[in-house]
Amino acid sequence: MSATAQSPTASDDDKETRLLSYLREKAADGELYFKSKFIADDVELSTKEIGALMAKLSDSTDDLDLDIEKWSYTSATTWRVQRA
Repeated sequence: MSATAQSPTASDDDKETRLLSYLREKAADGELYFKSKFIADDVELSTKEIGALMAKLSDSTDDLDLDIEKWSYTSATTWRVQRA
Protein backbone atom coordinates (compact mmCIF):
# COMPACT_ATOMS: atom_id res chain seq x y z
CA MET A 1 0.00 0.00 0.00
CA SER A 2 2.86 2.41 0.67
CA ALA A 3 4.09 1.96 -2.92
CA THR A 4 0.68 3.09 -4.14
CA ALA A 5 0.76 6.10 -1.83
CA GLN A 6 4.19 7.10 -3.17
CA SER A 7 3.27 6.78 -6.86
CA PRO A 8 1.19 9.98 -7.06
CA THR A 9 3.99 11.94 -5.37
CA ALA A 10 6.57 10.63 -7.81
CA SER A 11 4.22 11.49 -10.66
CA ASP A 12 3.66 15.00 -9.28
CA ASP A 13 7.42 15.48 -8.92
CA ASP A 14 7.90 14.37 -12.53
CA LYS A 15 5.26 16.85 -13.72
CA GLU A 16 6.86 19.66 -11.75
CA THR A 17 10.32 18.75 -13.05
CA ARG A 18 9.07 18.74 -16.67
CA LEU A 19 7.37 22.10 -16.23
CA LEU A 20 10.39 23.68 -14.53
CA SER A 21 12.73 22.42 -17.26
CA TYR A 22 10.47 23.91 -19.91
CA LEU A 23 10.22 27.25 -18.08
CA ARG A 24 13.98 27.47 -17.54
CA GLU A 25 14.66 26.74 -21.20
CA LYS A 26 12.12 29.24 -22.51
CA ALA A 27 13.09 31.99 -20.04
CA ALA A 28 16.84 31.55 -20.58
CA ASP A 29 17.10 34.67 -22.76
CA GLY A 30 14.69 36.87 -20.83
CA GLU A 31 11.06 36.89 -19.86
CA LEU A 32 8.41 34.39 -20.80
CA TYR A 33 4.70 35.19 -20.82
CA PHE A 34 2.28 32.34 -21.43
CA LYS A 35 -1.15 30.88 -20.87
CA SER A 36 -1.39 27.25 -19.83
CA LYS A 37 -3.39 26.25 -22.89
CA PHE A 38 -0.54 27.29 -25.19
CA ILE A 39 2.14 25.15 -23.53
CA ALA A 40 0.04 22.15 -22.48
CA ASP A 41 1.11 19.99 -25.43
CA ASP A 42 4.78 20.96 -25.03
CA VAL A 43 4.93 19.80 -21.41
CA GLU A 44 2.39 16.98 -21.78
CA LEU A 45 0.17 18.31 -18.99
CA SER A 46 -3.40 19.51 -18.86
CA THR A 47 -4.12 23.20 -18.45
CA LYS A 48 -5.52 22.45 -15.01
CA GLU A 49 -2.32 20.65 -13.97
CA ILE A 50 -0.19 23.53 -15.24
CA GLY A 51 -2.31 26.07 -13.38
CA ALA A 52 -2.05 24.15 -10.12
CA LEU A 53 1.70 23.68 -10.49
CA MET A 54 2.26 27.34 -11.41
CA ALA A 55 0.33 28.49 -8.34
CA LYS A 56 2.45 26.18 -6.19
CA LEU A 57 5.69 27.30 -7.84
CA SER A 58 4.84 30.99 -7.56
CA ASP A 59 4.52 30.53 -3.80
CA SER A 60 7.91 28.83 -3.52
CA THR A 61 10.07 31.01 -5.76
CA ASP A 62 12.58 31.59 -2.94
CA ASP A 63 13.78 28.04 -3.58
CA LEU A 64 13.89 28.42 -7.37
CA ASP A 65 16.10 30.18 -9.87
CA LEU A 66 12.97 31.65 -11.47
CA ASP A 67 10.68 34.55 -10.67
CA ILE A 68 7.12 33.38 -11.31
CA GLU A 69 4.24 35.80 -11.17
CA LYS A 70 0.56 35.70 -12.01
CA TRP A 71 0.56 38.50 -14.54
CA SER A 72 -3.02 39.01 -15.72
CA TYR A 73 -6.33 37.34 -16.33
CA THR A 74 -8.10 37.68 -19.65
CA SER A 75 -10.10 34.53 -20.38
CA ALA A 76 -7.25 32.58 -18.74
CA THR A 77 -4.35 33.35 -16.42
CA THR A 78 -1.23 34.73 -18.03
CA TRP A 79 1.98 33.84 -16.21
CA ARG A 80 5.24 35.77 -16.29
CA VAL A 81 8.47 33.83 -15.78
CA GLN A 82 11.95 35.29 -15.59
CA ARG A 83 15.33 34.01 -14.44
CA ALA A 84 16.00 35.17 -10.89
